[in-house]
Amino acid sequence: MERPTPRGRGKSVIAVNGSELKDGTKVPRVLYLTENKGEYELSISATSEANVGTIAGQTVIPINNQFHIIQEAEEALLIDDPFTRLCRIRIQGDQMNYLFELPDDEYCLSFLTEVKKVQQALTKSIVAEKVIKDPFGMESASWPQVLDPLHGKPSGAVNSEFRFDDDFTDILNLEKKNQQNQTGSSFASVAVPSRIEPTTEKDGSRNGQPRVSNTMRKLFEPNNQSVAREGLIKYYLARREKEYVNIQSFRFFIGTWNVNGQSPDTSLDPWLCTGTHSPDVYCLGFQELDLSTEAFFYFDSNKEQEWLSAAEKSLHRQSKYYKIKLIRLVGMMMIVFVKKEHEKHIRDVEAETVGTGIMGKMGNKGGVAVRFVFHNTSFCIVNSHLAAHVEDFERRNQDYKDICARMTFQVSQQNQPSINISKHDIVIWLGDLNYRLCLPDASEVKALIEKSDFKKLLEYDQLNIQRKTKKAFADFNEGEIKFKPTYKYDTKSDQWDSSGKCRVPAWCDRVLWRGESVHQESYRSHTELRTSDHKPVSSLLDVGVKIVDEQRYKKVFEDIVRVMDRMENEFLPSLSLSRRDFTFGDVKFRQLQREKFQITNDGQVPCHFSFIPKLNDSHYSKQWLRAEPCEGYLEPNESVEISLEVYVSKDSVTLLNSAEDKIEDILVLHLDRGKDYFLTIGGNYLPSCFGTSLESLCRMKKPIREVPITKLIDLEKSRFELVSMDNITTDNKPLQIPKEIWLLVDHLFKNASRQEDLFQTPGTQEELQQIFDCLDTSIPQTIPGSNHSVAEALLIFLEALPEPVICYELHLRCLEIPSDSRSCRHLIDQLPRCHRNVFKYLMAFLRELLKHSEDNKLDAKMLATLFASLLLRPPPNLIGRQTQNDRQRAVDFIYGFLISGDND
Repeated sequence: MERPTPRGRGKSVIAVNGSELKDGTKVPRVLYLTENKGEYELSISATSEANVGTIAGQTVIPINNQFHIIQEAEEALLIDDPFTRLCRIRIQGDQMNYLFELPDDEYCLSFLTEVKKVQQALTKSIVAEKVIKDPFGMESASWPQVLDPLHGKPSGAVNSEFRFDDDFTDILNLEKKNQQNQTGSSFASVAVPSRIEPTTEKDGSRNGQPRVSNTMRKLFEPNNQSVAREGLIKYYLARREKEYVNIQSFRFFIGTWNVNGQSPDTSLDPWLCTGTHSPDVYCLGFQELDLSTEAFFYFDSNKEQEWLSAAEKSLHRQSKYYKIKLIRLVGMMMIVFVKKEHEKHIRDVEAETVGTGIMGKMGNKGGVAVRFVFHNTSFCIVNSHLAAHVEDFERRNQDYKDICARMTFQVSQQNQPSINISKHDIVIWLGDLNYRLCLPDASEVKALIEKSDFKKLLEYDQLNIQRKTKKAFADFNEGEIKFKPTYKYDTKSDQWDSSGKCRVPAWCDRVLWRGESVHQESYRSHTELRTSDHKPVSSLLDVGVKIVDEQRYKKVFEDIVRVMDRMENEFLPSLSLSRRDFTFGDVKFRQLQREKFQITNDGQVPCHFSFIPKLNDSHYSKQWLRAEPCEGYLEPNESVEISLEVYVSKDSVTLLNSAEDKIEDILVLHLDRGKDYFLTIGGNYLPSCFGTSLESLCRMKKPIREVPITKLIDLEKSRFELVSMDNITTDNKPLQIPKEIWLLVDHLFKNASRQEDLFQTPGTQEELQQIFDCLDTSIPQTIPGSNHSVAEALLIFLEALPEPVICYELHLRCLEIPSDSRSCRHLIDQLPRCHRNVFKYLMAFLRELLKHSEDNKLDAKMLATLFASLLLRPPPNLIGRQTQNDRQRAVDFIYGFLISGDND
């Protein structure tokens, strides 16, 4: 095919041959991009000899903000033949509508690239004009928001100059879903994305044909240059922020109180309504709001409304306040109020929770947080309740690290990845941090308190020690403590703990902050409030908030746009990578591994990099892999270290155990306006009994690591087959229950029947890993680790089962069945043999534990609630659709077996 070379009155920039699809037929056409007095047009001409070279008189479509060029949905269904691959595009404009079929070759790619450049230039002019006229006219962030010139809507991840038809996205999603259904797995096989085509791109032309590649698809991908340009503008504006913002001081009241499950019994004025000047913002954190079993497992609590009402009544009388957010996780609650006049300056409000209790998610310990932007300063307020007991300071450190790692916010209005705690201008951390004094003698501590020798006592304060050694809260500030320890008092009094435990007084309740322009006015406790065994604490902070000067902002913005225009015209971005191949060692269940590499901007312009999904994928990596950071900006000669993390959780372990997935992946590191870089990931996965089916485990007499991988694959494939027990020899007869469950339960029965707070206190990660390895590699005489770690290992085992103990098939019937024990037992008898045996074995064990409830502090309702979430899990298609009533019926089903006698 020869490239058309038209001659005529108009100036032709580039042209391409193709066909117009009209009334079911294909009509040859030539598409010309023409320039006429600084304006661009798309001209459509017939390819006959008489017309080639004459642009005048043909159909002309101006390229303006009404011009659309769309890849049609049929593209998703075309066969990828390297010599006949075609692309269908629809061109619209000035009330005209044409459908063309073009070859996906280098000529077509060049043509569409030139058209795209014209549209980008048009987009830039529209953006600059809009932002200069109204830089603050959008809802999220004081940044210029790129508009889609085709629709007048904000551009985002699904808009571009060449945009997708809605049907195209739907068809791709449908195709992906069909492929997953056919394979029976959500993990696609690893392959180089078709856009790479390394062989095709290296080969020359054959038979006179132009080289064919799939790179034209890239022009229609939603990660468009407008969004990339917008990101760079934001990046530069942030770097030059001091040139256009003023700092204004606002007063923040920060309060924290562990209320010990009590209801408010007096006015909160002594805590919240002090001083002559009203705060601009209240951030109030409560811990142990509700100590009931129902609250422990996420159910509603009347205490929430009680304490909210009490707080609202005691806010400063001089001002009116607006509640911008309330968030609660079990007993931890955070409320943020702002003055009415500040409400219009608050945006991007989000709230999240992180449980750090048993199994890493139970909400008896953990944190709740609210983030927001006030004027041009971002805030994150964290309220946490960390692990208890004097000796457990390392567990408190781990709770802090877990909250930092897992607390992320998704700001829906902004096209950016989720935001973690550290990515805020100001972070305020409050709560019952539970750090104690490293002094065992309560009398000595009380004597020093009587002398007000707080300086001496604080030398033994665990939080100060952990901060100095950079084990936790290393980059946070705290005001000077000049008040008595806030824990522990006899309830309703000012007397130190007089119980038999006679706990050593400690400053458990604290307020810390991180960020610039923060000055503390006061830091105190409020001893006149005696509701709880803790005293409430408050901190008044003067916080410098950034307020944008519009005129200076416009000047900086215009300067940035001028510089970017010049750089984009003269230079292309480039990266160098320190390595591209990564091999992870022996990968185990719930054991984190990291490999690091460095990327450097070796070009002459700033660049934006990001990991992007491969074609037809929704995420840039498999479930067990992530990159941190996954996107960012680099100045010329600037470098950043990227960490690749492999972590096999309950969500990915089953496919790896059965060899349906492997530790293999390819990551695509995309450089805006530049090329893609490909990283290969490999590793050796070690199978685990965690995440393996009960049926397979019952057929394994040896530890799973001693079973050949081919045998594991066969066991998982045949686990749903009915096997006649009459034809099985003694050697091949399946176990009654998996040996791993028996080992865990037997250990707890012998060693932990009277253990206080069993199934409520988490184990340590180190001990859990020892238990996992022990069960995967041996049949031990004893299991390592504390009773709490063994108990959590049992819960993790049940949670990771691909099919729960009560099979998905019977889930709804268990919820609908009458509550009489005979009907329930009859339903359990319908379970497969190994599931039925495991259920009965666990119920017998839990009933034994309840016989020692005075010692272990367990009750049937708590155990029923916990084990219902593991044994009677909803099928995947019902997750997220369960009502509170459904969860309660599941609890009632398990509860019936716990309170009934053993009639089996």
